[in-house]
Amino acid sequence: MSEFVIKYPDGLKRCRWPKQDQIYIDYHDTEWGVKLEGENELFEQLALEAFQAGLSWITILKRRQGFRKAFHNFNIRKVAKMTDKDIERLMQDESIIRNRAKIRATIRNARLILELDQPLTSLIWSHAPKRLTTPGANFEFKATTPESIALSKTLRSLGFSFVGPTTMYAMMQSIGMVNDHAPGCFRRNELRE
Repeated sequence: MSEFVIKYPDGLKRCRWPKQDQIYIDYHDTEWGVKLEGENELFEQLALEAFQAGLSWITILKRRQGFRKAFHNFNIRKVAKMTDKDIERLMQDESIIRNRAKIRATIRNARLILELDQPLTSLIWSHAPKRLTTPGANFEFKATTPESIALSKTLRSLGFSFVGPTTMYAMMQSIGMVNDHAPGCFRRNELRE
């Protein structure tokens, strides 16, 4: 077994990173690396990845329902209409991460999505690498790739915030743009391109 995979109590070999947290294990098994499309769905992932910057992903997963309620289920049009009054309300909402800059960025990013000359789905997926599964030989988890750097640059040029290359690579992993399940993980072959 590689340093990246362990055998869990249920007998399955998984990536090591979910550890023993059931929320994390469920996310790993059913969502991480599964192809995600749809405007509101990708906006949610973009927003949650932004809130995750500097924190652990489990922190976001445990608050995901709070985020969904706070941001109108990530309906882009509704979030784009949010005001300073909404920001002040969200700064008191303990069910989310109360970071003013990230709340403002989420609202601004929603407004920018409405101004795009192409669907968000097309814009994001146009940065997919030619090979979706990370090679098994010399496998390592990366923080960025040329594609995540390019996506970050594109979004920043359009005015988006909290879309750095590391954040964009995390999103690319989560939405199935790349399959970074470690060699030996039972999900790796299930999601193979």
